[in-house]
Amino acid sequence: MLVTLMALVAVLGQKLLGPTSSSAPTQKPDWGQYTPFTSIPSEISASTPRGCKLTFGLVLSRHGARYATRGMAEGEYQPLFGKIRSSVSEFGRGFEFLREYEPALQTDRLTVLGQREMVDSGRAFFRRYRRLGSGLFVRASGSERVVMSARNFTSGFFGKSMMKIAEGDDDFLVIPEREGFNNTLDHQGCTAFEQGPAADLGSSMRMPWLEIWAAPIRERLNRNLRGANLSLIETVYFMDQCPFNSVIDPDAPPSEFCSLFSPEEWHGYGYYQSLGKWYGYGNGNPLGPTQGVGYVNELVARLTGRPVRDHTTTNSTLDSDPKTFPLDRALYADFSHDNTMMSVYAALGLYNATGELPLTRRLSPDDAHGYSTAWAVPFAGRMYVEKMSCGSGGGGGDELVRILVNDRVIPLQGCGADQLGRCSLAAFVDSLAFARNGGRWRACFAEA
Repeated sequence: MLVTLMALVAVLGQKLLGPTSSSAPTQKPDWGQYTPFTSIPSEISASTPRGCKLTFGLVLSRHGARYATRGMAEGEYQPLFGKIRSSVSEFGRGFEFLREYEPALQTDRLTVLGQREMVDSGRAFFRRYRRLGSGLFVRASGSERVVMSARNFTSGFFGKSMMKIAEGDDDFLVIPEREGFNNTLDHQGCTAFEQGPAADLGSSMRMPWLEIWAAPIRERLNRNLRGANLSLIETVYFMDQCPFNSVIDPDAPPSEFCSLFSPEEWHGYGYYQSLGKWYGYGNGNPLGPTQGVGYVNELVARLTGRPVRDHTTTNSTLDSDPKTFPLDRALYADFSHDNTMMSVYAALGLYNATGELPLTRRLSPDDAHGYSTAWAVPFAGRMYVEKMSCGSGGGGGDELVRILVNDRVIPLQGCGADQLGRCSLAAFVDSLAFARNGGRWRACFAEA
């Protein structure tokens, strides 16, 4: 039986001049998008304000913790550690375990931790919105880990004693991930974004930071793994083993890889990943926000109860059918990937205050106005969009909209948000002109 997720605590080492086997202090991990779900402290209270009543709740969620993708495992990790085993004859202190280390053979699927994260996520959603009933409508993008995440979420939401929504039920829609099939939960269809210069922007923009942050780490690794001759990018792949091995079993200690690096080095790793997502899929990519426009227009339809108006990534067949896109529910749950969620956040303008991320120095999430991949799109990361009515008895007055990302209230931009980060529904919809006008969708097919 699935049980409540135990908080995963990473053991990170002191700044190392050389390898060590001593125990390290505990600290919440900063593993970029590979960070397990953590509730982010909110400067604005996340509780429902006194005198207000919630009338609508939607969650857009990333899948739970997973094994490495097959492409990375077979194309990068396995060759790297095969090279280390064959070329290194003497391992430095603390690195001896690498003599026998091989990356996990499983790929792509949810780990045990990932399943528990999603059960807990369903429970959290139920606790917050239980007064809105149980008429939850679920959509999941078609990859196995996303579908399984949705199923684990519904298990947590409904509880073991109640009938669960299962794949194939009327209230559980799986949207295929395949070329030519419009799916707002999986970015595709924009040729210039998928195949043009924009496709490489995330990788190129984080290279200056990689050369600054990873160079001394590479030198230390190569001193302790003589003959390996690790490159900068292989240094990142080496560090990837810490999160991927640590998110498999929530009851196991952190991977031995984790204590090979200092907390400051892990912050640098997290920033490297944050740059990649920001310039790859978010505000920093000229076409990044456009990939989230379709989903935002679906959100507007759900908030207002009016048909979807969009010409980008929405599926008109699904969105025009009340069986596959109902507009009369109070509760919705959508399940997607981190990359697409970054584009949705950008289309909503959630991190417009962040500005441009510097390429040669690290900004903390606080200094970046709440943005980092660990804070925005960790494993099982989620956005709540809620409506509330406020006034005498929680009724009357304009409906207000509020957004939380991983339990942190994100003050809405461009719509005259109040001190609690909320805007009126009408002002919020008006502020989404970029999405309502299709973003830069025409640029997706402009000839170079």
